[in-house]
Amino acid sequence: MPTHQIQRLRENITSVYMGNTAAVDRIIVGLLARGHILIEDVPGVGKTVLAQALARSIECSFARIQCTPDLLPSDIIGVNIYDRQHATFQFQSGPIFHNIILADEINRTTPRTQSALLEAMSEPTVTVEGEVHLLPQPFIVVATQNPYEFEGTYFLPENQLDRFLLRISLGYPAPDDEARVIKQEPARTVLTTLEPVMTAEDVLALQHQVDQIKIDQSLVEYIISLTTATRDNDDLQVGVSPRGALAISQAARATALMHDRDYCVPEDIVSNVLPVCAHRVISKTYMHAGDTATTRRIIQQVLETVPSPV
Repeated sequence: MPTHQIQRLRENITSVYMGNTAAVDRIIVGLLARGHILIEDVPGVGKTVLAQALARSIECSFARIQCTPDLLPSDIIGVNIYDRQHATFQFQSGPIFHNIILADEINRTTPRTQSALLEAMSEPTVTVEGEVHLLPQPFIVVATQNPYEFEGTYFLPENQLDRFLLRISLGYPAPDDEARVIKQEPARTVLTTLEPVMTAEDVLALQHQVDQIKIDQSLVEYIISLTTATRDNDDLQVGVSPRGALAISQAARATALMHDRDYCVPEDIVSNVLPVCAHRVISKTYMHAGDTATTRRIIQQVLETVPSPV
């Protein structure tokens, strides 16, 4: 049963990340939906631990890219190196050629380097000097970032944000969870010995099952009504694009699978609209400070005004 596999994955991650369990569910939804995840929060709340726990729970290749201002696109993608012996150029792949990529503190690197991830997150392929290289499957980018107002950060452009299926925050742990972290220090102890509970082939099979989840025509029309409402909203400069509508649908399908259903219900859509859409819209009062409170409020208003199918 897929729910048994998913539950084992969830338990494995929560054995290390002792915080917001809803965030764990979100990151699993992103994995099942073939989507990339952006985790934004203040330093020290477990963003990197959560991403590493996901990677260690799956038997596949993993690379961590520590984003810094001097990081170059070639440091991520790779570069052609001249082979004197054969008088040819040989492509030396970069860390992007792994199944799970942790782009740590992505907004500390320059927009030029951030853009190196665009093709990989969309296709997924990488083009170097006209030659297209396929990326391994499954492929997911889990990026972390600090709030924009923190020192030494660069604003993520809208087209980069649009490549992320979900944007989530973790928040501070509950007192009981924080006490467990202090006592057990899971990042230093449990994380290093965490065993995988799922193979790459298992992930691909689950992703294929997500594609088979049925979504009724009434729910498709509901998604369209929601996205249209954002485009017609007087407080928004840019509404949710068709890519955003597809993202809502795919996240809803993955949520249905997590609940052991082969069909979607309205709650699958409603629960995903904020994390899927809030970073895809731009309010007319948007000030480049990275605060999503305004757009989240507007999306919440749209949810409350657009009637849901019964």
